[in-house]
Amino acid sequence: MTQPVDFNDRMLSLGLARVAEQAAIASASLIGRGDEKAADQAAVNAMREQLNLLDIAGTVVIGEGERDEAPMLYIGEEVGTGSGPAVDIALDPLEGTTLTAKDMPNALTVIAMGPRGSMLHAPDVYMDKLAIGPGFSEGIVTLDMPYATRVSALASEKGCAPRDITVCMLERPRHEEMIAAVRSTGASIRLITDGDVAGVMHCAEPDLTGIDMYMGTGGAPEGVLAASALKCMGGQIVGRLLFRNDDERRRASTAGIEDLDRIYTRDEMVTQDVIFAATGVTGGTLLPAIKREIGYITTETILMRSKTGSVRRMTYRLPVKD
Repeated sequence: MTQPVDFNDRMLSLGLARVAEQAAIASASLIGRGDEKAADQAAVNAMREQLNLLDIAGTVVIGEGERDEAPMLYIGEEVGTGSGPAVDIALDPLEGTTLTAKDMPNALTVIAMGPRGSMLHAPDVYMDKLAIGPGFSEGIVTLDMPYATRVSALASEKGCAPRDITVCMLERPRHEEMIAAVRSTGASIRLITDGDVAGVMHCAEPDLTGIDMYMGTGGAPEGVLAASALKCMGGQIVGRLLFRNDDERRRASTAGIEDLDRIYTRDEMVTQDVIFAATGVTGGTLLPAIKREIGYITTETILMRSKTGSVRRMTYRLPVKD
């Protein structure tokens, strides 16, 4: 009988960085060109090609959509050579397709990997999210708190005034009430147009980014990716799935979710140790943009392991032919 292969996160981490790098490099020539679909497809193709070089028996649990919607990197697709450990993979080959097309900040290529069964199979629905950085007591902010109370609770824990708190959220009409409530406390808001995985990651390094809290509704798959990042960087995130119709409830049922009102913590969305890699595409506070010059292309990747809490920043300079 063949023995199962252990998930060796240390050995797999560099391969995961290469996956993120190549997806970013593939999209580089499409930055600012106004073609979201072409940029996304280039990243998808490159990410899938690199994943299939890894010695893993991988299953995409957070991907480009259901099989009938996405021909590559769809949920349930098997990737890798099949000869290594059984792993779950959560990915967004280009988190911020609009950001890339318009050459706006914080587009990333993002991927996380953990042992089989380690990640929530979140359906493609909305999730109400709330995140803060590391070093705080568990549960000092909750989704059941009024928006303003969340700000005052975090300020009290930090020993500062609410006006010293900065909250990040997506700029959407659905957040108008939330924005008004947060601003009523005196807190600042950094509105982003897209890319809420990066938005959540900003909470983990407030001294660098100036962001103390993330809140608002966005994609549930991105919530799992963000939880994977915070599992490595430290910090708290809670999320509750939101359903607008029976079709979305059916998706949840198909994904094995029975309690539709459940609030998931970070460690319930990602139950075991994971590795996480993200490469900057258009650049931002966390990662610089891809740099293209005559004869070379340069990327920077953040590579993290939750098992050790290690965070590496890796610069990759690749000779290219024009």
